Amino acid sequence: MTDDLFPVIYSTLSNEALIAKILPSYEIGTVTRCQFWNRGLSDVYLVETQAGPYILRISHLHWRSKSDIDFELELLDFLQQNRIPIAHPLRTKNGELAIEINAPEGKRYASLFIYAPGKVPLGDLNPLQSQKLGETVAKLHLAAENFHSCADRHPLTLKYLLDDSLAIIAPFLKAHDLEYVEGAIAHIKLQLQDFPQAPPFWGICWGDPHSGNAHFTDDNQVMLFDFDQCGYGWRAFEIAKFLQVALCTGVGRTVREAFLTGYQSVQEVTELEMDALQSFTQVAQIWRWAISVNHANIHEYSRLDDHYFTVRLEQLKRLKSPDWQLF
Repeated sequence: MTDDLFPVIYSTLSNEALIAKILPSYEIGTVTRCQFWNRGLSDVYLVETQAGPYILRISHLHWRSKSDIDFELELLDFLQQNRIPIAHPLRTKNGELAIEINAPEGKRYASLFIYAPGKVPLGDLNPLQSQKLGETVAKLHLAAENFHSCADRHPLTLKYLLDDSLAIIAPFLKAHDLEYVEGAIAHIKLQLQDFPQAPPFWGICWGDPHSGNAHFTDDNQVMLFDFDQCGYGWRAFEIAKFLQVALCTGVGRTVREAFLTGYQSVQEVTELEMDALQSFTQVAQIWRWAISVNHANIHEYSRLDDHYFTVRLEQLKRLKSPDWQLF
């Protein structure tokens, strides 16, 4: 045997070490508990203090670069200053938004966020909550028109959302399924080839608007969180991403329409954008699929069985059908 450390692709950081080495960098008083909470696109820890709870997020090495993370944190800091209700990051005593950690697999980054008041809607959004969420997303888009960052973030272009996603999914697909997905992508590109990539159609997007990423209080005040997928993109894609998640999880038509009504109460969605929504829902489906495959390939490969791919392929087919809005 060798005394060298064995290489790893992912590590779970110690609760106790985070309390001792990371959390003292923040002005949050005495920490009473730090508990690993959830493994998503980042590791999430619940931090409890005498003053109240916080969320500590530790980036994954294989998901985003330091520049991606800086872009997101600067955006959230900007949105909070512009009164958009988001769970914003706190700065360290030295004024930093992220702390570098030398994890066994490489550099990871810790950020501490306020805890979003309220909770995820029970069951799912009701029409009033959905309308409120749509309003808030539209206000976010407007506020973010004045955001500027020196950090680079991969734009949500069709090449990134479709071509790069196909490269991730393709090795797992049977020949006839791969042929279908390639055909669907070619059709989407044809439908969206002349779609404007300039304001007001193009700007900052949250990237993952759905009921699981928003807390509502008892009086239906909303707070958004989880901006792992944010970047420059089409606002029509943002709306379509909400529709894609809602349609694939069985959210009713009334709730889906309430989101769009709320958005349009703040700013107009053009006829061009409305006509493109079906194509953009398919873009969202393919991107979300690729993100899921990437995550499972590292953390839960057993999920990637025939049933997993059959379900997602059928969802894509439904979103491509003429009756896509009827179920």
